[in-house]
Amino acid sequence: MEPYNLTGALEFLLLGLSEDPELQPILFVLFLIIYLLTVLGNMLIILAISSDSHLHSPMYFFLYNLSLSDMGFSSTTVPKMLINMQTHSKSITYAACLSQVSFFFLFGCMDSLLLTVMAYDRWVAICHPLHYQVILNPGLCRYLVLVSFFISLVDSQIHCLMVSQLTFCTNKEIPHFFCDVPELLKLACSDTYINNIVIFLVSIIAGFLPVSGIFYSYYKIISSIFRVPSLHGRYKAFSTCGSHLAVVCLFYGTGLGVYLSSSFSSSSRESMVASIMYTMVVPMINPFIYSLRNRDIKKALQKIIKIT
Repeated sequence: MEPYNLTGALEFLLLGLSEDPELQPILFVLFLIIYLLTVLGNMLIILAISSDSHLHSPMYFFLYNLSLSDMGFSSTTVPKMLINMQTHSKSITYAACLSQVSFFFLFGCMDSLLLTVMAYDRWVAICHPLHYQVILNPGLCRYLVLVSFFISLVDSQIHCLMVSQLTFCTNKEIPHFFCDVPELLKLACSDTYINNIVIFLVSIIAGFLPVSGIFYSYYKIISSIFRVPSLHGRYKAFSTCGSHLAVVCLFYGTGLGVYLSSSFSSSSRESMVASIMYTMVVPMINPFIYSLRNRDIKKALQKIIKIT
């Protein structure tokens, strides 16, 4: 195939989930509902934490930022997909595609790092309760969020730079509902060996370090809980981690599903289904997990509902 000058390539074609015209309205309504629930759920969490002074603590400060990141993560891919469904268009410009890659990794990495920071928060709260406010002071909390954002920004820009170095052929059809980097690498006419190595190493670092931090935090938490003599005390201590642990399992479980489906299956459809769980369902479910299991969040939400 004849290579295409990348700067002159006007657009890619996102093939989406299905080409069946009868299925398009159903998928549009379904994904619109999921997106609206995601935005509404995370906005309610943000409003609840902002409006209630009792929730101005490190745990809720990190949850506030996680909700912002979840909204950004979902908004990176879903609105464009909904627009394409509504307009019966599959096109996405090269600039918009690069933007999707950049924001996808920015918010995805941010979610991962914030979950690690929240695991550290639970470790300090359970293992060092008397020093909790001293250790996790407002200055450190802001510093941890800023460092998470900076690392995520570097990760996203490396992925964006790697994609921008690719040269594409006349085939610019992406068998996905967003600009997925593995699919873009498959389309490239230029040698992608270096790109694959760099992206793999960055992904390992960005994925392995947060997971290691979470495992270490929970190792310390479980060790501390087992030293509690009463069964009720153990349950009470571990119940404070329940919501966070559920979100971690969802996030990394679906993320692992995306990786495995893209690595061991040649079917793009299986990868897309896993990506739907990762990019849409998880950000939608997170607010419900935290609000249903947390009395303080419930009370704050009830106050907001009464005011409105």
